[in-house]
Order: sequence, then structure tokens, then C-alpha cells
Amino acid sequence: MKRVSRWAGRRDGAGRVSGRRLTVVVHGDDPLPDELADVVPAIPASAGALIFDHSGRLLILKPTYKSGWTIPGGVMEADGETPWEACRREVREECGLEVRAGRLACVDFRRPRPSRPGGVRFLFDCGEADDASLAGVLLQAEEISEHRLVDLATALTLLRRPVRRRVDAAARAASFVYLEDGHPVPGVGP
Repeated sequence: MKRVSRWAGRRDGAGRVSGRRLTVVVHGDDPLPDELADVVPAIPASAGALIFDHSGRLLILKPTYKSGWTIPGGVMEADGETPWEACRREVREECGLEVRAGRLACVDFRRPRPSRPGGVRFLFDCGEADDASLAGVLLQAEEISEHRLVDLATALTLLRRPVRRRVDAAARAASFVYLEDGHPVPGVGP
């Protein structure tokens, strides 16, 4: 529950301002009044996938638009797409694979900073893909230049730092793990 206040005013034809302060108690599932829509924070969210081969090697991708390596995944669409839907869509778009099952392995909350918006990152363990599927990887050329299947230790040296922390934490955890800025939170368990 959150109490949100905002001045809701207007200028008339003579330039005079009239209005009132609106205060609303907002619950997470309640519809938001139109006049407060820009007051409630928008938090970007994305979803990624851990996909392995039969030898336990992880599928990693080399993006064209940033340095380092990453895993399949990306930003959730603002049309109401769920994290799982985003994970499946991004995997299909980036490397042509269809994932049908997964386990939520990690959620990471990243605080906003001047250079990045922060947000919530969902990581799904999609298990082992068969050899035929992995042999048929079809990269989205405008976003992905290369892919590799590498053992986890090698992947952790190649992945960009935020993704590396998530993948490492998920791989070491016996079950689901919650992170903030890539680090486990004391007292928060599965």
C-alpha cells in the first residue's frame, strides 16, 4: 500500500490556476486514477534464459550493441507481457529456439543510477536443449553476432558483470535466489 499525492490543477482561459491536491492510497492491484499515472514509478523489467546442452555447457550470445557476452533474453514489452512470455519471445527472436519449460531461478532488483534505469531482472533455468535444436540456432543478426556453448566457469569469465552475478548465484543455489544489485540479501531465502 502506498499513499500518493499530486496537485491536479488547470489554467482557465485567463491563465488563472484552479485545482486541488489529490491523495490516493494505492494498492498494488488497484487501478490507478488517470491523474496519478505519471506519479507511480515505472520499473523496467527483463527476462533471461539459462539454456544448456547435454554436456552442461551454457548457451551465451555476443550482442552487437554492447560489449561482452550475455544470455538469451531482453526487456518485457509494455503491453502486459509476463516475465515468462518475455523470456520465451526473446529466446525465439535472438536465437530461434523454442523453450517450452523453465524454472524461475533468480530475481534481481537493480537500483536506478544516472547511467541506467535499474529494474527487475527475471532469470529462468530452461534446462537442456537437444542437439538438433542447438545445431539449428538462428541468430538475430541485427542484435546478435555470435553464440557459443561453454562450460559454466568459462561463461562466468565472458559474461557482462550484472549477468555474471545472476548466472553465478542461480547456478550455486539449490533453489530460487533473490538478489539486489546482483548480491544475495541476508535474511531472504527461497
